[in-house]
Amino acid sequence: MEKDISTHFEDFLFDWDHKFYFLVGGYGSGKSYHIALKLILKLLKEKRTALVIRDVFDTIRDSCYSLLQEIIEDLELEHCVKVTVSPMQIRLCNGSKIIFKGMDKPAKLKSINNVTILWIEECSELKYAGFKELLGRLRHPNLPLHFLLSTNPVGKDNWCYRHFFEDEENDVLTLDDNELYIKREILTASTYYHHSVADDNYFLPHSYIEQLDEMETFDPDLYRVARMGRFGYNGKKVLPQFSTAPHEQVLEAVRRCTLKRVGMDFGFEESFNAAVRVAVDEKEKILYIYWEYYKNHMTDDETVRELREFEKTKELIRADSAEPKTIKYYNQQGIRMTGAKKFQGSRLANTRKLKRFRKIVCSENCPNAIRELKHLTYAKDKNDNIIYDEFNIDPHTFSAVWYALDGYEVADLKDRKNYSGKGARQ
Repeated sequence: MEKDISTHFEDFLFDWDHKFYFLVGGYGSGKSYHIALKLILKLLKEKRTALVIRDVFDTIRDSCYSLLQEIIEDLELEHCVKVTVSPMQIRLCNGSKIIFKGMDKPAKLKSINNVTILWIEECSELKYAGFKELLGRLRHPNLPLHFLLSTNPVGKDNWCYRHFFEDEENDVLTLDDNELYIKREILTASTYYHHSVADDNYFLPHSYIEQLDEMETFDPDLYRVARMGRFGYNGKKVLPQFSTAPHEQVLEAVRRCTLKRVGMDFGFEESFNAAVRVAVDEKEKILYIYWEYYKNHMTDDETVRELREFEKTKELIRADSAEPKTIKYYNQQGIRMTGAKKFQGSRLANTRKLKRFRKIVCSENCPNAIRELKHLTYAKDKNDNIIYDEFNIDPHTFSAVWYALDGYEVADLKDRKNYSGKGARQ
C-alpha cells in the first residue's frame, strides 16, 4: 500500500523502541491522525490489543473512532477489518483489535485484558490519578507496552507538563520544553517527544493557517496554544507587576522599609501551612516578600516547633481568622498570633489591595511564593467571563500575604491627594 504522510511524522510512525510517546502541538498539526495511522500499521503487523481512551466516552465516536475509520477506508482495508458500533470496536483479520473506553465510566476499565498499546487522546483532560491508574492496568508477560499521548498544550500547571517537562513544586526538571520547540523531536531512554504545528501538515488549506495567524492580535493565549503549540499560562495575570530578585538584594531593600509584617494561611491535607514575611516601601509603593514557610501534612504541634523562632522575635503573625482554635493554640505556645479580618467581599478587596502596589518583588529564596504568584491568573465562568476573586490555583502564599497586610491600606494612585492641581502626580 502507498500513503502520503507529513515528513515531520515519518520517524515517529515507525519507531516502537520507546515506552512513552508524547505528542504535543498546535491545532491541525496532524498529531492525532499520525497516531491513528501508527496504530493501524502496528496492529496489521503484530497481533495486539490496543485501548483508546478519552476523558469522556461520548467524545470518542466523533474523534478517534471516526479518524481510525477514515484511515481504514483510505488504505482500502475494509476487506480485512471489521468495525462495530456496539460495542465500539475495530477488529483486524490477524486477531488484533482496538477497543474504546472513557474515564467517565471507570467500572468498564476493569474488564480490559491483554492491552499492550494505550492511546490517550487529549491527555491533558484526564486527571493525573486517572493516568497513573491506566499505567497500572496495562501488563503483558511477553510484549512490550507502549503509551501514546496526544494533546494541545495547556497551562504549565497541568499534570502533563509537570510529569513530562517540569514540576516546579517538587523542583523536578525532566525536559526543558523550549528545547523541544527548537529540536521538534527529542528521544530519551523511555520517552519519544514530538512537537508539531500547522505548517507540518501539508494537507491543511492555507486559509486555515491564516485563521490561526489572526489569533495573535485578538487572543495571544490561544495563539500560543493553537498556532505555536506551546505550553504556557493561560488567562489574565492577577499580579502583572510581580518580579523576583536575588535574596541579598531584597534583604537590602527590606532593611530600608519601616513596615514589616508576617501572615499565615493554614492547611493540612491538600492545602498548605503557608507563612510569609513581607515588607512595604510606602514611598515607592513596593511590596517585598523575603521569607516563606510552606508545608502540609503537619500537625499544629509540629508546625509550632518549626516556627519556634517567632517565640524569640515576638513578631505578630496575622493568620486566617476562620481557625480561632488554632490561633489560640499558637498563643498558648508562646507565638504571638491574631486573626485577620474577614468579611463578605474580602477576597476581592485584598486582591485589589495587592494590585495597587507599583511593584511586588519576591526573594529567589521563596520558590513556593514565586510558583504560585508569578503566573497566577483569574478563573473564568462558563461564559468565559473573568471571576475577579477566584484563581486558576489555590494560592496559599497569596492568602498569607493578604493576612499579613490586614488593616494596611495601599494609597490608590488615582486618589486626588497624589496629584497636583494640574493633574501631574506630585
